[in-house]
Amino acid sequence: MSLAVIQMVSQADVPANLASARRLLEQAAEGGARLAVLPENFAAIGRPDLAAIGRAEAEGSGPILPWLSQAARDLGLWIVAGTLPLPPDGRPQDKPNACSLLIDERGERVARYDKIHLFDVDVSDNRGRYRESDDYAHGDRVVVADTPVGRLGLTVCYDLRFPELYGALREAGAELITAPSAFTAVTGAAHWQVLVRARAIETQCYLLAAGQGGIHPGPRETFGHSAIVDPWGRVLAEQPRGEAVLLAERDSAEQAAIRQRMPVSTHRRFMTPANPGPARTE
Repeated sequence: MSLAVIQMVSQADVPANLASARRLLEQAAEGGARLAVLPENFAAIGRPDLAAIGRAEAEGSGPILPWLSQAARDLGLWIVAGTLPLPPDGRPQDKPNACSLLIDERGERVARYDKIHLFDVDVSDNRGRYRESDDYAHGDRVVVADTPVGRLGLTVCYDLRFPELYGALREAGAELITAPSAFTAVTGAAHWQVLVRARAIETQCYLLAAGQGGIHPGPRETFGHSAIVDPWGRVLAEQPRGEAVLLAERDSAEQAAIRQRMPVSTHRRFMTPANPGPARTE
């Protein structure tokens, strides 16, 4: 069962980004992939009009959702659509979520995950300050869905720093977990590879980490190093920078053997929080 992770260097031009994504998805399909993962902000990055983009998509006048359905049908692919700004279903005037959609090979939406953890962080790069909550609303729901390649859990980027979410996905039956991302060059160099491998190891899931890898408007530089990591923490494929299509096979028998030999999910214990004790006085 072939898996594809796609790395991009998306810009502010939506039609140009969609053309690049289509070309890369075609390569994934030609390589035998059944499921392909696009990165965070694959259709647009650095745009000031995210809410307007989301409203247009929700109202049926935007180009991105029809493009996704058409690409999935044409290529016979299940697609994890990185993220796009979408308001809550049925409420087009609300603040959008950073939304990751799972589209099946018929072009139908199977699942929607709204990014739970928003990147409100100061970073020592050219931009310096990131406040995703200025543009997006927090999600609040763990999402797992069945696919031809296994039971799939959905996460996005900054979620990688919150292992409790990944534990919840494993408890919900996840066998693979997607992490479309746009890690900054600074935070990526420090933590990306450690986090991606750790989340795969602790959940005993395949981790499909599709990143942005280059220079974007903003100014913004992303780390890249998109990767497919197996349940033992081995990096099966990786791309440092630039556009790429990474392919790997899921070995379900080996995954089952890893989980049987080291049944961590049955060993989990819940501990009572430490009592801080009485306040000390001098």
